[in-house]
Amino acid sequence: MKTHYQILVIGGGTAGIMTAAQLLKKDKSLDVALIEPADIHYYQPAWTLVGAGTYNYNKTARPMSSVMPKGVTWIKDAASGFDPENNSISTKSSGNIGYDYLVVAPGLTYDYSLVPGLKESIDKGVVCSNYTDPKHTWTVLKNFKGGTALFTQPTTTIKCGGAPQKIMYLAESYFRKSGVKDKTNVVFATNGGVIFGIKKIAETLTKIIDKKDINVRFGHQLKKIDVEKQIAWYALGDNESEYNHKDIEVSKEGDLVGIHYDMLHLAPPSVAPKFVQESILVNEAKWLDVDQYTMQHNKYPNIFGLGDIAALPTAKTGAAIRKQAPVVVDNIIRLMKYNRIGDKSYNGYSSCPLVTDYGKMVLAEFDYENRFTPDPKLKQMFIKDSSKEHWRLWILKKYMLPFLYWNKMLKGKEV
Repeated sequence: MKTHYQILVIGGGTAGIMTAAQLLKKDKSLDVALIEPADIHYYQPAWTLVGAGTYNYNKTARPMSSVMPKGVTWIKDAASGFDPENNSISTKSSGNIGYDYLVVAPGLTYDYSLVPGLKESIDKGVVCSNYTDPKHTWTVLKNFKGGTALFTQPTTTIKCGGAPQKIMYLAESYFRKSGVKDKTNVVFATNGGVIFGIKKIAETLTKIIDKKDINVRFGHQLKKIDVEKQIAWYALGDNESEYNHKDIEVSKEGDLVGIHYDMLHLAPPSVAPKFVQESILVNEAKWLDVDQYTMQHNKYPNIFGLGDIAALPTAKTGAAIRKQAPVVVDNIIRLMKYNRIGDKSYNGYSSCPLVTDYGKMVLAEFDYENRFTPDPKLKQMFIKDSSKEHWRLWILKKYMLPFLYWNKMLKGKEV
C-alpha cells in the first residue's frame, strides 16, 4: 500500500465523501485517498422519520463501497493521530500515511459519560434516541400508554439542533392517532432560552407548540438520569422559564430539579473524536480550528476541515456541508495550482428541516448572522414562505432530499 497521497481525506461520512467526489469531478488525475473504517454509510437525516414509523430504516443504509467515489483509494482503517509538522497522520493498523493536503472530516462522536446514567439507559426500555437507534424510538412510541413523554437534549453541541423537536412533534401526532394524547403530557426541556434562534421560525413553532399543547421548559441543563426511578435531573440556568406550563411530577435534590418520565427521548452529548481532541489541531473547545469562511486550518495552510468536526458558529447539518465542500475543494485546487486559496467563502449557511407533523414541515435556512435565507428555488415547488408549515416541504424531506443525497451530493454533483 502507498504511504503518501496528494490529498488525504479522513472520514467516509457526508463531508468526506462529498469532498472527495467533488475534487475528482474537478480533476480526475488527482491522487485522492480516503480513510474510513466503517462498512456502512447511513443517511441519518431520515432517522427522524424512522423513529416515527414513516420511513424504512434499511433504506437509510448502503454499503460504503457503493458510495466511495470512483478513483478514490479507500483505506479501510481508522485515523489515530496527527503529525502536521511532517504532513503525516497515523492509523490504527496501516501505519503512518503522508499527504500534501489533508481534509479532516471524521464527524463527531457521543460521550455518554457527560450525563451519568445515560450509558445504562439509552436505547433500553422507555429511553430512546433517534441519533443512535431510531427503530427503538418507534418501538417506544408504539408501546407508550400515557403519562409524561419527555423530550430533552444535552448542553453540548449536537447534530441538527432541531432534531429533538422534530420527533417530539411527530410523537404528539402519533399519540393523538393512537388515542393516548388525552392522558399524556408532552414536555420539552432544553438548555436554550428560545424555541429556535430564527425569529420567523420561532413564531411558527410557538403556534405549533400551542396547538399541540406542548409543555416547554427553557434553561434546563441535563445533568443525570436515574434509570430505576425514571427521573431526568436538571440544573436550572439563568434563562430558566416555562411555556404552556402544566403540573408534572418533579423532584428536588439540592439545586437540581428532577422530571419524572414515562418515556424519554434525548440527543446524546456530542464531542470531537478522541484522536482529534488530543491533537494540536483543535481550539480551546476541542473542535477543529479552521477559518469559518475558508475552512482552512488557522495554523497549517495545507489542512482543511469541514462538517460536524469543524469549529464553526453554525448548526452541524448535512445542508451546511453542501455549502462547505465546494469552498474546500476550490481552495485546495487553487493552492495546488497557484499557491494561494480562492475567493469562495462559506457564509455559515445551514438548514434545519423541521418536521412538525405527518405530512407537514417547516424549512429553516439561515447563515452566520442568523438571517432567514430561504432558497429561491423553493418557489419552483410553489412554496411562497418556507417558514410556515407546508405539505410540499414534507415531500421534499421524505422523497426528494434522500434522492438528491444518494444520486447527486455523494457523486460530487451540484445540488
